Amino acid sequence: MYESLATQGREKVHTGLAGIDSSRLKKLRSSHLRDCFNLIDEMRHKLEFVARVRGISFIDDAASRSSLSTWYALETIEGDIVWIANGASLDRANASGIKRLRTLVKSKVKTIICLGDCTAFEMTFGDIVSEILSASDMHEAVTMAFYRDYEDYKVLFSPAVENGQPYEEQGDAFKREVNEL
Repeated sequence: MYESLATQGREKVHTGLAGIDSSRLKKLRSSHLRDCFNLIDEMRHKLEFVARVRGISFIDDAASRSSLSTWYALETIEGDIVWIANGASLDRANASGIKRLRTLVKSKVKTIICLGDCTAFEMTFGDIVSEILSASDMHEAVTMAFYRDYEDYKVLFSPAVENGQPYEEQGDAFKREVNEL
């Protein structure tokens, strides 16, 4: 149990503690307050632990469609990371947001795998990340992430940018591919 909490990071611990509090709050006698707290539910695809395969932890953060959300995920997860992101040609706002990730990427990310075009990621992180790879689909991205030659690393799927596909579909595809390993 402790390894599971440690692998998932502070976010899961805080979410778990909040869940305990919310379960107690749901028992309130006031129907109005009770109705408000009954809406609280764990968000799927947000720093969700998927599986541990041959010592590699896979974390689904498909709901993170902004650089700020991805920053939080990178900050939260301890250790080395292989980051799967949505490749895209970035507009000015997204490009400046992605640039803000440089410090965290430099200290934690060993490989970036882009779903699609990785030109913007190569331009932004090419001088600080040794491997920036492009994958045509989620199957290829998960396979590439699984076969990296690092010890004790985590694979994080955190898109960082929109690509027009619903995050639920991408998160489910990530989970499906991880469970097929």
